[in-house]
This record gives sequence, C-alpha cells and structure tokens, in this order.
Amino acid sequence: MKNNKVKKIHVLLIGILLVLLVFLTGCMYKIPEDPQTFMRTIQTNGLERSYRIHIPPDLPQNTTPMLLFVLHGGGGTGAGMERSLTLGGFNTLADQHNCIVVYPDGFEKNWNDGRKNVSDPAHQQNIDDVGFFTILIENLSHEFAIDQNRIFITGISNGAMMSYRLACEMPEKIAAIAPVAGALPIDLLSYNISEVPISVCVISGTHDPLVPWEGGLVGFPRNPRGIVLSVPESVSFWVAHNNCSTPPNSTLLPDRDPADHTWVQRDIYSNGINNTAVILYTIYNGGHTWPDGYQYLPKSLIGRTTHDINANTVIWDFFSSHPKE
Repeated sequence: MKNNKVKKIHVLLIGILLVLLVFLTGCMYKIPEDPQTFMRTIQTNGLERSYRIHIPPDLPQNTTPMLLFVLHGGGGTGAGMERSLTLGGFNTLADQHNCIVVYPDGFEKNWNDGRKNVSDPAHQQNIDDVGFFTILIENLSHEFAIDQNRIFITGISNGAMMSYRLACEMPEKIAAIAPVAGALPIDLLSYNISEVPISVCVISGTHDPLVPWEGGLVGFPRNPRGIVLSVPESVSFWVAHNNCSTPPNSTLLPDRDPADHTWVQRDIYSNGINNTAVILYTIYNGGHTWPDGYQYLPKSLIGRTTHDINANTVIWDFFSSHPKE
C-alpha cells in the first residue's frame, strides 16, 4: 500500500513537471506572431545568444526611444514571455509610445541570477549574463539612439531575480526594474553592490508556491533552487539603498474582479536619492503568476492570477514616471 502511494506521488510530480515543461518551452502561445517582432542573435563570451526585438512600425526618425527588457522565468523563452504570459501587452504599449522592447533568451532557458547551488546550466557554468546585457544595451543604444535615462528591465520568477542582479551590478545603465513573482536572492548580498540608486517596483503574491512570500527555499521542496529573502525584506533592502522615506503611502486598490478571490495593496516609498522610488504591489491570495496575464497552469499548482491590476500597464506607468536622473 505504501509503495503504491509513493508511486502515485512520483507519477503526479512527473506529470506536473511535464506540464510545466510544455508551458515553459513556449509551446502554448496565446496570440499570433507579431510582424514587428524579429529574431536576432549576438555573440558574447564565445556563445551565440538569441533575443526577440519588437520595433514599432512608425518609429520616428531622429528619435531617442525608451528601451525595455522583458525576461522570462526559468525554463521559459522570450517568445513565451511575449506571446503567452504578457499576451503581447508590452508590444501594444510600445507601438503607442515609440519604445523598443526586447525579449531575450536565457542560456538553455535559464538566467544566472546569482543564486548558488542551482542545478541548471546557466548557474552551473556561471554564464556571464551581466556581460550579455551590457553588450545588448551597448549595441541597441548605438543602433536606435536609445535614451540612456530610460532603460528598464522587468521579468518573472528567475527573470525577476535576474533583474535584481542587474540592479545590484549595473544600476548606472538602468533606470528602474520591476520584478514579478520573485524575491532578492540572499547570495546577491555578498556581491559588490553598486551604490547607485535605482527605482524598483515589486509585484508579488502572498500565496506564491514557488517563490515564497516569507522567503526561504525556492521551488519544490524535493528540488530546491536557492534561497531568497522574503518579499518585504527585498523591498526594505531597496528602500534603504535609495534612502526613501518611510512609512509608505499605502492604498488598498479597488477589487475590480471579485471572482478571482484576490485583492491588491500598493505601498509607495518615495523621495529617494535622485527622485528614486520603491513601490510594492502585494497581491493577497495571489500566486506565481503575471497579474491579468495568462493563467498558464491550474490554480492548484501555481496559485491565482489577479485581475485587479494589469501588470503590463502598472509596470509601464512606473517606468514612464521614473527615468534616471
């Protein structure tokens, strides 16, 4: 009887992992291919790296557009981030406001976000993803005359943690980050963190089963993937880093979709150095999901997706109002 129960658990876990694999490999596209998104490759540190770039069809000549990087989660792809999770929302906003959007691909579908003892090749081989983004920013800045005060990064999960690493190591090149469903890896605290202030918008769910709100081990209990601070501790780190004012200006946002059984609180820490700010969107009952995005797996596995806010527009509005000074 005990052996049968163990076998059933193993089968269930294998099934979960297979479903995750199907999603994260980018096969479950929810919108058609965008004709203004192009696949490119670049050589860096002896590796060929790929990325998708969305160029607005009516981008004016002699302009200095904003540059936005959107990073997929562990096991994902840039295509899946563009066409499934965000449902093409950033492309629509970019076309309206003349912004270049880039969906890069991690090394073998993962980012080296600084966590130790993580088994994927990006971490095991210590891939220089900071160098990858440095070269990308330099090349795209030259090609499109990018506004150097308006370079932004957002991402989910492993992509969120990669945005934290970039904020720690190269904030002189980035105006702001917006990590979703990710917390600050404790291993980054031992890095030589730059003192340059940077605006941060954190969006996380209190019932995230993979990146726990209260901090600790990331991932499934039998396959942990590093350790993170709690979400409140991650926010406090950046509040202190930017010397923002406390306590925050807190607002309980309207419950626009009672059926999703979530609600959202926004905490704004303002008046940081060089007008930086830190904002926390707490998704009560929210899971490992992109707000108002695609519910890529059942709630029983990844938790709930809130529809009280739209992550695309919230992040866009935050970035638009927080250029580097």
